[in-house]
Amino acid sequence: MITMFDRDNSGTITFQEFGALWKYVTDWQSTFRSYDRDNSGSIDKNELKLALTTFGYRLSDRLYDVLLRKFDRGGKGAIAFDDFIQCCCVIQGLTNSFQRYDTNRNGWITINYEQFLTLVFTMTK
Repeated sequence: MITMFDRDNSGTITFQEFGALWKYVTDWQSTFRSYDRDNSGSIDKNELKLALTTFGYRLSDRLYDVLLRKFDRGGKGAIAFDDFIQCCCVIQGLTNSFQRYDTNRNGWITINYEQFLTLVFTMTK
C-alpha cells in the first residue's frame, strides 16, 4: 500500500503521504466493520457477497467461493481485514483493466494471449 501513496516514487512516503495512507486504511476499516454483520472480525461468504453487490458487482456464487479460497489465508472460511482490502483492490484493478478492452460495454471482450498478459500485469497502475 505504501507504493500506492508514494506520489514522488521515492520508495518512501512523506508525512503527508502517510496521512493519506492512514485515511485510506481507516476508511477501509469502517467499510469492513459495516459488512462484518456478526462482529466476528472477519467477512464470511455472505458478508462478502453483500459488500461486493453493494459496490456494484454481480458475481456468481462459484466466483465467491473462488474469492474466499484465494483471500482466506487463515483457512477459516472467512476473510480478515487486510485480505478484504486486497480482495477489493484486486477486483477493482481487474475490472478497470477489463473495461479498457470492453469498448462496447457489454461485459465481453476478445483478446489474444499477449493482451491478456498485458491486462493482468498492468492492473496495478
